[in-house]
Parts: sequence; C-alpha cells; structure tokens
Amino acid sequence: MGPAVGPAVGGGVGPAGGSLPPDRTQSILEATKQVAGLLKAAGHPFALAGSVAAYAHGVPASLQHDTDFAILREDAEAITRDLENAGIQVRFPPEDWLIKARSHGEEIDLIFELARHPVTHDLLDRAQTLPVDSVRMPVLAPTDLMGSLLAAFSEHHCDFGAVLPIARTLREKIDWDLLRRENEGHPMPEAFLYLLERLNVIEPREAKP
Repeated sequence: MGPAVGPAVGGGVGPAGGSLPPDRTQSILEATKQVAGLLKAAGHPFALAGSVAAYAHGVPASLQHDTDFAILREDAEAITRDLENAGIQVRFPPEDWLIKARSHGEEIDLIFELARHPVTHDLLDRAQTLPVDSVRMPVLAPTDLMGSLLAAFSEHHCDFGAVLPIARTLREKIDWDLLRRENEGHPMPEAFLYLLERLNVIEPREAKP
C-alpha cells in the first residue's frame, strides 16, 4: 500500500533518475471486479481488504500490488471451485491462511486471516458496500481496515509511510480509541499511533476526556 503518486503510463523517470513502475491501477481494478462479481454471484460472504479497499474508501493511490479479499475459511473450497470453473487459476501457497488466484495478469489473495486474526462473520457484516470502478462490493469498514494494517506491523514489516496516507484520509471515520485498546502493549502499532499524534493526524491520548 504505497502513498499517493501520479499515474505513470508505461513507466517514467523518478526524482532520482530511476524508472517509475508502470501504473497497474486499471488492471488491478479489472481483476478485482471480476473476482468480486464471481463471489457475489455465488453468494459467498467477503469483503475487499488491503490497498484496493483503501482506494475504494477514497484514498488516492496508484495501485501497484495485488488485490486482497477477506473470506471465511470454511468457504475456501467452494470459492476455489467457482473461480476455477470461471477459468481463473488458483494455487495454494505454503502459508495456510490464504489461497492465491490470478486474473487479468494480477495476483489475487483470498485471505482467511488478517494479520493472524481469523476472518469472521462479524467482520464481514461490518463491511460497507462501495463502488469500485463502478462495481459495488463489500469493503472492510475503515476501523477494521486500519486495524488489519496496524496488526500487520512487526520488526520485519513496518512501512509506516505506506499506511500514513490511509490514516490521514480516513481519520474521521476510524475509532482510534478502539484501535489503541486492541494494540496496547504492541510496540510497532503503538509507535505508529504515537507518530499520528505527533503529526496532528489524531488527538493525543492524554487529550481525551
């Protein structure tokens, strides 16, 4: 999930003279719409997650990574069958918390766990139906989306810069007190929340009544 950058049709020259990656936004959106349409038609509960979910909530970005869908573990076999019947390649990686598919040349991750937290009916029920390039689909609620990003921070994966634009854009829609409670005692999420306070994105904890 990178910060907002302008489109780079066919690539371009970066500020240091290097080549910018090609803008993959439209192909990622086409893959998202195809898989979401199949999941909706089959009646599988799901919610869009990750960078494309942030995009659906209005976070400006040039998409460069895969699409993430949160699904229930018990639906994985049926979803695999439905995708394969539609001609979409599905594979099973060594990790046991997702299955992978490929559509329009883009990777699709269908995830049973968001940062080690199982996807539940309650999580999916809180999803908001939003248009994604004109196709309406369930999208993780802002607090759940930010919670999944905070929970993914670790000593080995701690890209605050990628998540900062999402926090800025969605700050008024997120229950920050809930996220503070859920991440208490976890150094990386707490450090990011402190950074948001220092940047005046959210109110400091001590300012709360």
